[in-house]
Amino acid sequence: MTVQPPTPFPQRPADPQVAFDRGELNVILSLYGRAVAAGEWRDYAMSFLREVAVFSIFRRAAETPLYRIEKRPALRNRQGIYAVIGPQGQVLKRGGDLRVVLRVLERKLIRPID
Repeated sequence: MTVQPPTPFPQRPADPQVAFDRGELNVILSLYGRAVAAGEWRDYAMSFLREVAVFSIFRRAAETPLYRIEKRPALRNRQGIYAVIGPQGQVLKRGGDLRVVLRVLERKLIRPID
């Protein structure tokens, strides 16, 4: 009698996901931390899908996102990989450099002191 090695289960390749890398998250979380300290934002959520990575920002946890920061690599050569989406779904800023795109949110945090 000969002993045969066990037959391995067929490995299905994992679906590729789009995700934020460490540098991108540092930039986003730096802005988020300043907004939390200013009392503007209170919660966030991240979604990593096949075509897009989304960082959603909430004023309160039980409502729709105030802003969404999206990363879509498919738009790299067209409109830019990053976008900031407003509460009604309008694109506030789009581009290839995350820091430049996030400036639209930084301007909203700067307010005159009464």
